[in-house]
Amino acid sequence: MPACVISFSGRRDGNCSAVAQAVRDALSGRDSVQYFDCSALALTPCGGCGCECFQARERCPYFDDPVFGMYDAVTRSSMSYFVVPNYCDYPCANFFLFNERSQCYFQGRPELLEQYERAPKKFIVVSNTGRDNFITAFQYHTGDAPPDVLFLSARRFGKVSIRGDLMGSPDARAEVLRFINP
Repeated sequence: MPACVISFSGRRDGNCSAVAQAVRDALSGRDSVQYFDCSALALTPCGGCGCECFQARERCPYFDDPVFGMYDAVTRSSMSYFVVPNYCDYPCANFFLFNERSQCYFQGRPELLEQYERAPKKFIVVSNTGRDNFITAFQYHTGDAPPDVLFLSARRFGKVSIRGDLMGSPDARAEVLRFINP
C-alpha cells in the first residue's frame, strides 16, 4: 500500500512544502508515495449548492475536484502524513475545507468512515503557538485514538516562519525524520 503525504498550506515553497518534501524523500525507495500539495490544487469548499450530497454523495457538484481523491488516498494508505500550518492559532483554511467536504465523502457510508479513521495517520504542524486547537481538529480524523502530532516551531530552531527555511535546520530535519521513522 502506498503512503500519502498532504501539504495543506496554500503557500508554495514554504515550510510545509519543505517538510512534506523531507517526508517524501525519507519514504522514497521503500514506499510509493501519493502527494497532494494544496497550494497547487483547485479545492472547492462546501456551499453554493443545494446540498445534493445529502441525497447521494455522487450528486455533489464538486465531486470531481481533488478532495475525494485525497480521502481515497488516505483511506487506502499504509500511513498518511498531514502537514498543516498554523494560521491564527488554528489549522489553515485548506485543512478545514478538507474537513467540511468529509460530510459528502462519507455520506451514507459509515463503513468508509470507520476505514478512514482506522487508517494510520501522523500530523506535522508548523506552528510557533498553541496546540489545543490542533489536537481537537485532528481527533476527528483518528476516531477514538489520540492523534500522533509533531509540533515544529521555526522559532525553536532559530528560523523565521515566513522565510520558509525551517528544513534548513539540521535539528528540525532530524526531528521530522525521527517522527516518521520511530
